[in-house]
Amino acid sequence: MMNQNNVMLSVKGVHKSFGGLKALSDVGIEVKKNTVYGLIGPNGAGKTTFFNVITGLYEPDQGEFILDGKPYEPTAVHEVAKAGIARTFQNIRLFGQMTAVENVMVGRHVRTHGGVLGSILGLKSVRDEEKAIRARAMELLDYVGVGKYHDYVAKNLSYGHQRRLEIARALATEPKLLALDEPAAGMNATEKVELTQLLRKISNDGVTILIIEHDVKLVMGLCDEMTVLDYGKILAQGLPENVRKDPKVIEAYLGGHHA
Repeated sequence: MMNQNNVMLSVKGVHKSFGGLKALSDVGIEVKKNTVYGLIGPNGAGKTTFFNVITGLYEPDQGEFILDGKPYEPTAVHEVAKAGIARTFQNIRLFGQMTAVENVMVGRHVRTHGGVLGSILGLKSVRDEEKAIRARAMELLDYVGVGKYHDYVAKNLSYGHQRRLEIARALATEPKLLALDEPAAGMNATEKVELTQLLRKISNDGVTILIIEHDVKLVMGLCDEMTVLDYGKILAQGLPENVRKDPKVIEAYLGGHHA
């Protein structure tokens, strides 16, 4: 049995149906602290549904959810964010007309005290806090490698840089777990290598990562452990080198061909 102090996310016995269709049957994962955990599966396998349940977008019919030793209810995205999970989306959801630094500042406001009224009244304590928020936002932009574009309007950034900006904004909420929905989608080979390096750096610096990704090769090279779903059930779990050799995975995911 794994030492529970070493577990960041424990999810057990998740069931979810849409109408009469069973999307998830008894699905669970255990993600260790400071690791990168991958979730893969063929189209329609249920991985997006499972990811959306964990992050509060869909309410499960059943299941137990524990983050860093504390139970949490994935009933709403803001509640999950408060618990300490930040997520990105497959379709980038930045504020396109805002600058890069402003986008990160929005993420940071989840963790601040001044509030909207304080900002309107121009209270000194709030002004000081705003300065601190901007400074932290700049640090995060540097951290993800887009600091020199801080005053660019987000929609004018390249695709790869927008992805990095989205990760910076998620990190601004000081999450315990960073949940990434297809972060490599639309990236070229160079951008994928750079993304892998960034995610490894984030996990080494103490943020646990859960990633859902179509790119099997990227997941195999990046993740410490992984789960493969098929038809809403767990097909295989464990170390990438073991999962990739599993005949059930080869059959379901790779159509009988080795990766």
